[in-house]
Amino acid sequence: MGKKIAVVGAGAIGSSVSADLTKADYDVTVIDQWPAQVEAIRTTGIHVQMKDGDIRVRLNALHLCDLASARLEFDIVFLAVKSYDHRWLAEFIKPYLRSDGVLVGVMNGMNDDSLASIIGRERTVGCAVELSAEIFTPGLVQRNTTHKGTWFGVGELDGFYTPRVKEIEAIMSHVGRCDVTNNIYGAKWTKLIANTMTMGPHGLLGLKNGEAAYLPGMADIAAKLGRESLAVGTALGYRIEPIFGLRADEFAGSSDENLVTARDTLMKHVGGNSRTAPIHDHIKGRRSEMDFITGVVTRKSKELGIPTPFNDAVLEIDRCINNGEIKMEAANFDLLKQRLPL
Repeated sequence: MGKKIAVVGAGAIGSSVSADLTKADYDVTVIDQWPAQVEAIRTTGIHVQMKDGDIRVRLNALHLCDLASARLEFDIVFLAVKSYDHRWLAEFIKPYLRSDGVLVGVMNGMNDDSLASIIGRERTVGCAVELSAEIFTPGLVQRNTTHKGTWFGVGELDGFYTPRVKEIEAIMSHVGRCDVTNNIYGAKWTKLIANTMTMGPHGLLGLKNGEAAYLPGMADIAAKLGRESLAVGTALGYRIEPIFGLRADEFAGSSDENLVTARDTLMKHVGGNSRTAPIHDHIKGRRSEMDFITGVVTRKSKELGIPTPFNDAVLEIDRCINNGEIKMEAANFDLLKQRLPL
């Protein structure tokens, strides 16, 4: 459809996005650092399994080392990688982004200013995302959110409504619901709050979301994690924003009510049988990206003088798992409760 699109990152999220956009006849090139995944995509295509219908499609896939000789320039780059990989991959793709092109970070965390410092603020568009998927076998993705349950919020960093952000909205509508927001920082912080309430504690336990969410005391812990994250975001000047496709009137209650609404909606979208992203990371033997989610809350809280003991405890246990000091297991819920203030 005219524009040349790159999806950098062929993990669960990037593959899901690439499959939908390719099926919609966009000119998509997928670029990834996982050799087995690239070869599987080249050989048999990508298979995305989900409740509302499987997708099997051939993708144009490149190894990182192929790009220098591919002689490609892209109008739009969707960067769908772990937060800890965002800076070096932004530098990597920068020479292949047209001077009037745009990079969209399809990832968790608050990385847009960091991306803009590399790519240029005038070439960076923000994106909040809710798409749950997992991949353990090259070429095969288990997508947990249906198209109806998948949501993106896209917006210019300066809040203006521009033709290019409207174009990105139209493109991403093939993957899930997509809304344009003039408060992209607020939308991304609201998603970060939801992640600290769910991804943070659930990722310590290795349990399915439906098991972790309803452990005795988990709802109260989640609420306190959310309050801390909200307090830090408010102090930073972020305005909480309706996300996940919720209407303004569904997000018009008290702060606590909105936090519960965000958590419950997220759990509904991802489903009780799914496992949150840090669990995938720990199973694969790699570190989680919680330092770019819960870690943002704890670091900013120290700068602002706002106590965040619940988020501090989650991050410390996640650090211990990352370092191999403890295992990811359900028993960590007791360890978490021991570290929380009475």
